[in-house]
Order: sequence, then C-alpha cells, then structure tokens
Amino acid sequence: MHAKPRPAATEAEALSAMDFFIATAHLGQQEMAQRLGLNVTDLLCFACVIKAAEEGAELLTAGDLAEHAHVTTGAVTGILNRLERAGFVTRVPDPTDRRRVRVAAQPDALTRVYALYGPYYDRLNALFADYSPDEIAVLNDWFTRSTTLALDYIEELRTRDAGDTDRK
Repeated sequence: MHAKPRPAATEAEALSAMDFFIATAHLGQQEMAQRLGLNVTDLLCFACVIKAAEEGAELLTAGDLAEHAHVTTGAVTGILNRLERAGFVTRVPDPTDRRRVRVAAQPDALTRVYALYGPYYDRLNALFADYSPDEIAVLNDWFTRSTTLALDYIEELRTRDAGDTDRK
C-alpha cells in the first residue's frame, strides 16, 4: 500500500491531538473497566497477565506483575485479591519455588474481555489498514518511545516525591 496524503501538522498540533487522544483513551479504559466490574489499575494488571500469556511467557509472579504494571508489590496483593474475587485470575503454585505463586487468567474472564475489546480492536485494525507499512513502523516507533519516555518521567516524579517526603 502506498502512503496516502496526510494533512500537514505542526508539533504543537500533534501534541494537542495526542493530549486529546490520551484523555479519550483514558475515558475509554474507565468505561471498559466499569463494564467489567474493575477499576482501571486492576484492568491494567489483568491486561499484563493476558499479554504475558499471549506472548507465550511463563505465568507472571506477583513481582513480575508489579514490574509490568508499574505498581508496588504491596499494591499487587490487593489487586490480585480483587481480580481473584471477581473471577479474573487464579493463583497457581510455582512449580520451582513453593513460596511463590503465579497468576493465570480465568478462561471465562478472557472471553468477557475479548468480547468487550474485540469490536474496538477491529476498528483500530481497520484504521491501521489505511496506513502503509512504513507509516505503521513510524507509529509503532513513536508509541514505543513515547511509552518509555512517559514511564521514565513517572519514575522521575515518584523518585522526586519520595525525596520530598524524606525531607519533611
């Protein structure tokens, strides 16, 4: 596919469009979470469990989940308790370390999540079909790099806040 002509945009216009997209996506995540009976953080953690399984990785430990979702290990305990009570995950003993558990998605929860997200992802895939492979590569690069930038900045803010708390 050849790239279609795209409207010109300044960096400021692109930044404004990105801000609006992020706000809209956040509203969408809240809507999806609410429909599933979850909060956004719990939905994010469940998405990490799904992604690991789809990528063929071992089941995540609580520590893995904390790292992937960028939450504390203490927060993960509460998150897993809520996800387990809601029927989204089950804890499976680690075969190599009896002190650890791994987290598996419940099949019926996967069905519910895929049913909710499927139509949205179909629409996103149709949108991607309007772009050339080179444009998709640029989009992927931008999403990947901007995610790393955002996570780095979040960590910087958390570190700064921890330093402020230590000085009080």
